[in-house]
Order: sequence, then structure tokens, then C-alpha cells
Amino acid sequence: MENKKLNIPVMADLHARNEKPEYLFWVGCAGAYDDRYKKVVQAFAKILSHLNISYAVLGKEESCTGDPARRAGNEMLYQMQALQNIEILGMYEIKKIITICPHCYNIFKNEYPDLGGNYEVISYVELLDNMIKAGRLKIDISKFDDVRITFHDPCYFGRANNIYEEPREILKSITSNMIEMERNRSFALCCGAGGAQMFKEAEEGDKEVFIERTEEALNTDAGIIATSCPFCMTMMTDGLKYKNKEEEIKNYDIAELIALSLGL
Repeated sequence: MENKKLNIPVMADLHARNEKPEYLFWVGCAGAYDDRYKKVVQAFAKILSHLNISYAVLGKEESCTGDPARRAGNEMLYQMQALQNIEILGMYEIKKIITICPHCYNIFKNEYPDLGGNYEVISYVELLDNMIKAGRLKIDISKFDDVRITFHDPCYFGRANNIYEEPREILKSITSNMIEMERNRSFALCCGAGGAQMFKEAEEGDKEVFIERTEEALNTDAGIIATSCPFCMTMMTDGLKYKNKEEEIKNYDIAELIALSLGL
């Protein structure tokens, strides 16, 4: 991924100059190809630059982690993808990875070690929370303090990796008007897209999962639904469109809210 305005460093370019960044920023498939989630990548890249954090992306050398393949039951394809990634990461001697996708985070942290891929994996919500607490990100709370915000827990940060408090602490630094959905944290309802469900037709039933979760969000009377996962963002956005609420209620990723609060 290249963006002259953002000046996002690419690992191969740094390697050619014998420079080694502290972190690899793993963009993920959604961040690379989905027009909506590209905005999240840009927002987070602006924050990294604002913090003067040493990082780089793989750019054209980045490919899928293999998470959808494994969840869909194609173990051979997953291992092929994972081993290819591990080889590239090894070539650049990468030790620390920052991810903006819970699915990428989970598979790097918990499943790549079985194939020899051992890294320090940091979710972007953990990084942002730490930077706010350290005083390195000074949030202007006035930007969103009059807006009611609710948060949808992504399964792969929450139930899979126990990352519940960090996104909430971030949102509390943005607004004093945060409200929880009836089902939250470990009881939160899935958006309906995880486990490779994003790539298949809906099964028989009375109501699709994303519609029920959107209804729970709407019941909070929030003006913003905050998410921290590309799949969740897609499903919440679709849910708002289904309910004809996309004009009055917005879906923002946590990184976008931070960037807007900082005026980036």
C-alpha cells in the first residue's frame, strides 16, 4: 500500500536502505481492498505517524493470513498461505506485528506459532489505549462529547482474546456519553460475518444475525455505532441501510474516531 500524502513506509524500501522498523503494520485484506475499510487504514496510519512510531507495511508482498480458508475448513490452503507469510516475515526479521483486524490478530497470535511463526502481536486497540494512558494521545473530548456512542464487541477481540476493556477505555476518552447494548462483552452477539460466514449465503431462519445485532444497537438511541473489525463494520453498515438509518446514525471504527478527535 502506497500513499504519498500519508507517506506510509514499505518494508522492502526500508530493507533496501538497511533500515529496520520496530513494527510491521499488517493491513489485512479488507484494509487493502475494501473502499470503506481503506479509510480506517488511513486513519490509523495517520495516528502512527502522529505518534512517530517506527513502522512499515508489506505492500504488495502482503497476502491473506489464511483465516477465512481455515474457518471454512480448507486446512491445506490455510497452511500454504500461512507458511508463505511466515517465510516473508522471516526474510525481514519481523518480531512485532500491529493488526487492525481481530481475525488477523487472533491467527497470528494463537495459530501461527504451531507452524513456527512466533511474533509479538499487538492489536491496534491495545496500542491506542496504551498511548492515551501514557499521555501521548491527547484527545479533544469536545468533538464527540454530545454524541451518544455504543460499541459492538468483535468476537475475535472479545471472546477469543479477552480484549474487552481497551476499546471501552478509548471510547470513554472520546465521549462521556457511551452506552452499552443489552448484550455486551462476553455476551455480545456476533455480527454474523465471522467464521467465514461473510462469504456464504445466509442459512434458513427467521432473521439474519446482523439485523438482530443492528436492532440492539438502535435500541440504545446512539448516534454512532463504534466498531473495531472490518467484518463487523460491513455488517453494521448493511444493518443501518436495511433499517433506513444510514443518514442519521453513523458507523465509525475506533481509529477513525481517534483521528477525528485529534483533527488528523
